[in-house]
Amino acid sequence: MGKFNLYKLPLNSIPVGTHRYEYELGNKFFKDIDEAEIQKGNVRVVLTVKNTGDIFELNFDISGIIQIPCDRCLDEMDHEVSTHEHLYVKFGKEYSEESDDIVIVPEEEGEINVAWFMYEFVALSVPM
Repeated sequence: MGKFNLYKLPLNSIPVGTHRYEYELGNKFFKDIDEAEIQKGNVRVVLTVKNTGDIFELNFDISGIIQIPCDRCLDEMDHEVSTHEHLYVKFGKEYSEESDDIVIVPEEEGEINVAWFMYEFVALSVPM
């Protein structure tokens, strides 16, 4: 079992309508992502998936606390995260990212792993 199997959405088996998923992103999640920017945190993600039959609209409500290095002293400091992001997913022949918020997923695979998207949304909420 892979580190991020929990975050796979089986799009081809999600019926038309709106469905809700909840995730808790803890220290293990951030460590497993293996990016230097965020190593620790406790973040809750409520993912709403709306299947219209042609496209999947994914809405991420993200809130919690992450630990990031202070710009002045480099000590770990808590940073509150609260953001709402969306992503549109369509089936196609091969995987591609059409734009910042449109992703094409191969129809024969029929699934998308949202782990990296959740990490990116959290990371993008950190001020410069």
